[in-house]
Amino acid sequence: MSLPRHQEIACQQVLVEDSSVFSIQWSVFPAHLALQLTPDILLKRYLAYIRRCTATIIRPHCSASEIQFRLFGSRWSLISFLPPVLEQQAVVLRICGGILVQPGQCGRGELRFSVKEQPDGIRVSLELSEYCPLILGSPTPSTFRRLLYRLSQAAIHRLVTVRFLALLYRELAGPGARVRVVGVKVREGEPV
Repeated sequence: MSLPRHQEIACQQVLVEDSSVFSIQWSVFPAHLALQLTPDILLKRYLAYIRRCTATIIRPHCSASEIQFRLFGSRWSLISFLPPVLEQQAVVLRICGGILVQPGQCGRGELRFSVKEQPDGIRVSLELSEYCPLILGSPTPSTFRRLLYRLSQAAIHRLVTVRFLALLYRELAGPGARVRVVGVKVREGEPV
């Protein structure tokens, strides 16, 4: 079976009306390549990837009570999640704290890893929703704070997730596989 000329990775990142972040990246893999993928495998590969792609600056730490993205080997958690919750065709990590999260919003937001069969293949996606970054400061961030977020944390998140999906596709399809990013509109909001 031949592969598409370019594998597309769909991407959208926006600030929604309440100034929380919605970010989604997905790609529809040919079924013969992704049949063995599950949401749990996707999560495990993502956690290993975070450690590798940041040269261990960010180290995922998993315990029975939470998953933390720790800075170096310290106890400083950039973002913390409750234990994974298995849903239909997804694993969900609910945000519960971390220094990158607005203090009053620690019980809000989630990171979702999905693997869903579709008629044209298997859709592999990562979705961050209702996340309230500390850098925005409040539900009514200034123009400067929105710009700062866009140029820093939003750019890093997009780069990391898109590269993760590209790497995953190349591992399954072969190192010569080509990818391209395409913008999509899933939710209304201010692009970041």
